[in-house]
This record gives sequence, structure tokens and C-alpha cells, in this order.
Amino acid sequence: MNKLSYFAMAAICGFAFASCSGDDDCDSAAPMGYYDNYANNSPMEALADDSGAEQPTGDQFTDFSDNPFIKCDKESTSTFSVDADGASYAIMRKYANKGWEISPKSVRIEEFLNYFTYDYAEPTDNHTVAISTEIADCPWNPEHKLLRLGIKGKSLSQDQLPKSNYVFLVDVSGSMLDEDKLPLLKSGLKTLVAHLEPEDRISLITYSGRVSKELESTPAKEIDKINSAISRLSAEGSTNGGQALIDAYKEALANYVEGGNNRVILGTDGDFNVGITSTEDLLKVVEEYADKGIFTTVCGFGSGNLNDGMMEAVSNRGNGTYEYIDCENQMMKVFVHERSKLISVACDSKCQVKFNPAVVESYRLIGYENRVMNNEDFDNDAKDAGEIGSGQTITALYEIVLAEETTENANETKIATFDFRYKKQLGDQSYLLSLDVQKSDVKAEPSGEFSFAAGVAAYGMILRNSPYKGNATITLAKELASKGLTFDELKLRDEFVHIMDKAKPLAK
Repeated sequence: MNKLSYFAMAAICGFAFASCSGDDDCDSAAPMGYYDNYANNSPMEALADDSGAEQPTGDQFTDFSDNPFIKCDKESTSTFSVDADGASYAIMRKYANKGWEISPKSVRIEEFLNYFTYDYAEPTDNHTVAISTEIADCPWNPEHKLLRLGIKGKSLSQDQLPKSNYVFLVDVSGSMLDEDKLPLLKSGLKTLVAHLEPEDRISLITYSGRVSKELESTPAKEIDKINSAISRLSAEGSTNGGQALIDAYKEALANYVEGGNNRVILGTDGDFNVGITSTEDLLKVVEEYADKGIFTTVCGFGSGNLNDGMMEAVSNRGNGTYEYIDCENQMMKVFVHERSKLISVACDSKCQVKFNPAVVESYRLIGYENRVMNNEDFDNDAKDAGEIGSGQTITALYEIVLAEETTENANETKIATFDFRYKKQLGDQSYLLSLDVQKSDVKAEPSGEFSFAAGVAAYGMILRNSPYKGNATITLAKELASKGLTFDELKLRDEFVHIMDKAKPLAK
């Protein structure tokens, strides 16, 4: 992910502050207590029933199987790329609020985990990333252990932020008419512009049956000109997104800011059904321009036409993030209150855990199914991996089965080694961080951060009806998550505890 202006992100959704209503799909108004006008509401008041609408049938999710347990004597090393997306959790929240059944295919546990920020220590020693570990009994299978990996990107001050060159690529096809689609996006864009630095630049390209450049690259100080272009946007026609994406990248490249933040922000409700429609063809385009320093953020809107798999793939290959915008409060979270996460401080970030076969019988990575990498790719600096934003935290969990203690392994003390490799900028050399996990590190009473992450994972496994969910129940997930509510400035964790009662897993 490339660097995204602090103020720029501050705004793509600042409008949300004023316009969340009882009819919104997102029920997070009260729990997200950083809004002054919601400060006196209780979480349960915010979770009023929003059901009644017919469940959509057109949303597309890519099916996958849970990572299995791996015998340590067969393969003792596990490698994966970080994932900073949060779309899967926001999609679940909307479906839960609507009373819709939640398909296991839509649940990516790593995006549930990384929707939240964790209380991890800041980097030191000139690194832009810090890592940590914690290990304790596995709550849904006490005979096993649960290992938490924690990663924290360095927080940047305002004077360290780069200038920005944005190209907003907006889907104005006929299906974007709904209030939670184009009207929501337009209002957000206007608020974003109001928060940009005067010399940040904005371009606006739209696509439906045709592609149109509605605004040449314009400095943000010309706010009336920019807002006028946004106001003219209307929805009609089919969806020629493929050609539009190429045009957006060319526009970004033509106005490239050396050393700055050059980014295409795509807002859409669904698929590209005209022009370049193959996901693989789209990914080739995205990768080509990512290599040139143009990065991509994908924002999904609405229901009934959502191509979730395509959006995630595009953001992954474009060194960006994929977020689902279910309401104004979610826009505020992504682009205002957590905007610094879109400023990259670590590129091509990879994790590798080497388990000690003398101590570990088997292990399982929870989530990250489409982020698993070949072990040899860990040391290959040419291999692409995920980005971490300023102040962003990444969490991963391994369920571990310890080997039976024998006279041969009784003196073994190390359970595993956690290695983390990253670059400070694309094209740079990589840096390596490493931590050992010892038997003596196993905690009888884990931290609130550990318990909260375990609760999120347990809930995700329940929604997926995972064969590895063990004794996990909604009650257990709520109990675990409730132990981690002290670090919750935005009240997102509190919202999560309450929303679990509303979710309806897909009928078995």
C-alpha cells in the first residue's frame, strides 16, 4: 500500500458524521462513540432491528476451505502474507443487521481480526514495524494451545505525511441509484475534499456504459470546482469498469507526485460487465501500475450485485486495501478516524513461523487461506506481499497441538520462532525481525487483547461452521471478547459483542 494523505483519508467519509439515521444498514451509531452526537446512545439502542428487507441473491463470494492442521514432522514451517482488509467483517455486520443469513463463503477470519486495532507496542530501533507474541490455552479446545502473533506499524505525525495525487474512479451504472450507493459515495467525496491539503490533487473518472473524465487533476483548494463535478454525477447504464480502471491509472501516472501518495480509489457496487470483465485480465492491469507506484483502494457499496472476490483480488494485487462501506459510520472509520492506516510504513510484509518438531505435534493457521505463501518466498525480496499502514495492527492466530513429553524432548524449551520480513518502501532491501516462543511463555491468564482476538476467531469459525471450531459457541465468543473491551476508543469492540446475537449463520 502506498502513502495516503492524512487529511485526504480524513474526508472521504466525513459526511457520515452528520447523516447516519435509524434507517441505515449499519447499526454502529452508538457503539462508535467517537461521534459527539451519538455519545449518549447505548449500544443496544443502536442495534435496533433493521431486518425486513428481502435477502439479496446476486452477491458473489469465493468459496474456500479452512486451513487444516499440519503435522510438524511433515512440514514445520508456515509462511503467509499479511492482510489489512476489513471488508468481510463489515459485510457480516450489514447482513446481521438486516436479519439475512451469512454465507460461510463471505467470512474471512483474518479480516474479522484485522477490522479491529489492538494495543500493541510501537516500533523501536529505527524499524517501522514491531512484532509481539502471546501463547495460552486454546479456549475452544483447552488441550491445545493458541499462539497470537501481533504486528504494529509505526505511527506517523502529521508533518511526516506526503502530498497526494488521487484519482476517484466512480461507478455510475444504473445499479448505483440506491441511497446506500452513489448518494452515499458522492456525499463522502465532498467531505473528503474539504479535508484535503490545498495542494493535494483530485481527478474524477466515472464509468457506466461509457467512461468519462468528469474532472481533470485539480488542486484541492479549488473546492467549488471539485464539488460541482461531484454534484453532477448520476447513475445509469451498464458497467464498463475495465476500461475505466485503465484510464484511471493513466490519469494517476500523468499527474504522478514523486515521493508522494499516488492512488486510485474505486467506489463500486459490483461487477465489471462491459469491456475487461475477466478478473485475471483486471489483475494484470492492477499489477502493472502497482509496479509503477500507483496503488489501489477498493470500496464496495450496497447489496445484490457485489462481486466480493473480484474486489478483494484487485486490492490485493494493487498493494491496497478492500473495505466494504455499509453506512456513513463505516466511511468515517475507514477514511477519517483510521485514515493513517492508508499510509504505508511497511511493504511486502511476510510472516514465517518455524515450529519445533520436538515440542509441536501439529499446528493450524486460523484464516489467511488466500494469503498462504511458499516457504521459499519468505526470503525472496522480489515476491510481492501485503502492506501495513501507519498505526495499523495485524493479528494472526495459530492453534497448536503440543507433542507428548518424553525423555527425548523433556529438555526442549522452544515452541516456535516467529520471523517477520518487510521493506520500508517498495524496491528497498528487506528487514528481518524475529522472536522465539518458549514453553515458559505459556500464560495461565492471557491478556485482554489475546482474549478478544480469540473471541473474534471463535465467532468467525461458528459462522463458517468450521470443522475446527471445537467447543466454540456464541456464548464463549462473547465471553472472550468481553474481556478485551478496555482498549476500545471507537467502541467497535463493544459493538461486536452486541452484534453477535443478531447474526444468522447460513442454515446447515
